[in-house]
Amino acid sequence: MDVIRRAHSMRELMRRERRHGRKVGFVPTMGALHEGHLSLVRRMRAAADTVVVSIFVNPAQFDEGEDLARYPRDLTGDVDRLQNERIDYVFAPETGEIYPDGDRTWVEVSELGELFEGKERPGHFRGVTTVVMKLLQIVHPTIVAFGQKDFQQAVIVKRMVRDLMVDVEVEVLPTVREDDGLALSSRNRFLSTSLRQAALAVPQALDVAKERFEAGERRPEELIVAVREALEASDGLAVDYVDLVDVESLTPVPEIERDAVLLVAVRAGNTRLLDNLVFKEPAP
Repeated sequence: MDVIRRAHSMRELMRRERRHGRKVGFVPTMGALHEGHLSLVRRMRAAADTVVVSIFVNPAQFDEGEDLARYPRDLTGDVDRLQNERIDYVFAPETGEIYPDGDRTWVEVSELGELFEGKERPGHFRGVTTVVMKLLQIVHPTIVAFGQKDFQQAVIVKRMVRDLMVDVEVEVLPTVREDDGLALSSRNRFLSTSLRQAALAVPQALDVAKERFEAGERRPEELIVAVREALEASDGLAVDYVDLVDVESLTPVPEIERDAVLLVAVRAGNTRLLDNLVFKEPAP
């Protein structure tokens, strides 16, 4: 496994891989790797001949109210974890490799990028789509993997790839959870013992919605109220939003007649947690 720090070196290596007819699988990350990331890596290992993992804390997706310096960084530990996964390349560029002096171009998905996380964190998705596009241009993978936990991000990346006709397959893989149900996140390490316990209300609230859906409930407002009440009953959590929307347009649905997703965002102290639950209706 090689660690590559320069964009031009990564690009040349990938050109060589493609010339030899190898299928390239790619997992973009911001590091602080956990089992959720590693599940994506293992999927790419099974799906591709060559696997690349990028580790880059993207400053463009943090707004002024967020602490970029506080985001966890552990490149040495991340590289050690990836050694065990039999990947081929780690791309770990410095900021100047991705955003050189004089950089003036941004990629933005309108409408989708202004909802939910985009509304809570203005400019966030512009930063995400720009860095993902840059990484795709450098690595030029055959297939790229994202996790379902960041559902809106995955939807936006897929729309960007479609709209800009990027020649890559986007695969979205299920959320990986702790044994107690909490969705794995690099930010979980910031939770105190008491806030970690309070955060369990999130998967528990989603379980309430799942049970009601399986019992026949199809009214979004009823499911939303049930989830919000379960979250608000937990000390230590502040609810940012709970909504039930179409899986592609992210717009509200009057009734669950096709695939829909329940999106949840809460704050546990200073730590923001996202989760979701996809409702699938059988084909008619």
